[in-house]
Amino acid sequence: LVNRGNCLFMKNEFLRAKEQYLEAIGVEADCVEALYNLAYVNKKINMFIEALQALEKLQTIIPSCPESIFQIASLHEIIGNVKQAMKWYQILLTRVPSDPNTLARLGNLYAREEDESQALHYYTESYRYLPTNLETISWLGIYYVKNELYERACHFFERASQIQPKDVKWKLMVASCYRRMGNYQKSLSLYEEIYQEHPDNLECLRFLVQLCKDMGLSYENYAAQLSRLERAYEAEQARMGDFGGDYDNYGDGMQENGYEQQMPQESEEMPNVQTQKKAQRKIIQKKEEDDEWANNCLLYTSPSPRDS
Repeated sequence: LVNRGNCLFMKNEFLRAKEQYLEAIGVEADCVEALYNLAYVNKKINMFIEALQALEKLQTIIPSCPESIFQIASLHEIIGNVKQAMKWYQILLTRVPSDPNTLARLGNLYAREEDESQALHYYTESYRYLPTNLETISWLGIYYVKNELYERACHFFERASQIQPKDVKWKLMVASCYRRMGNYQKSLSLYEEIYQEHPDNLECLRFLVQLCKDMGLSYENYAAQLSRLERAYEAEQARMGDFGGDYDNYGDGMQENGYEQQMPQESEEMPNVQTQKKAQRKIIQKKEEDDEWANNCLLYTSPSPRDS
């Protein structure tokens, strides 16, 4: 019955799959495979309370199962029970203390609760175990920028640039950190490198013009290129009937669901003070989880189909 339900699940026939799992539980009330998959299919069809009920029963049978603990935490997060979600993720960490995804989720939840010290702790731990997660890296980088710890922020943005070398936004962030630190020569050098690779990047050109002006260097070629691109952009926006353009690409691509975190403005002493775009951290709201605890929806299967 469980395997039959699994086959139906894989065909996206969720209600029929649910019937099979319920029938299996009717035959064997403590069938962990049926209980777990019943919870998962209920989650899939947005029946979150029923999913929690199945998992709570499963917890009485196998209380130390990381997969079921994760699903309980995830369900509480989806329905907005942040405190309960935190509680269950922390329970999960007692079973798998080095899991970077769980650590990042806790960091996410604490950030939503505006507890930045705890958020920083969990994101830092997550980065320690998985230093290639760009969402974690971007949160940490922006956190340090917001707290004017630009050297630390620079480390994370440089790391992101190594992971995504073709994505210009990370190099722009590194250059911005040096500019905010007052190291204008290094910042200028980085913007010039970016310009060689991305000659049509408006943000890069804007800061090249500003830095060259402030340092008494020739900027006319950059200014002419910037003016040409801005006119072309405005013409394209006018053609599309959309005049809401913003030329600052800093942080583009970092928009994630939910919580917003804005890059702080530079101090008045810095050249070309301008507001940076908002960079958002991800809140896990999807029903289909993309992580090692739930990437495979049917973690439990019977050795063979059980007919009754």
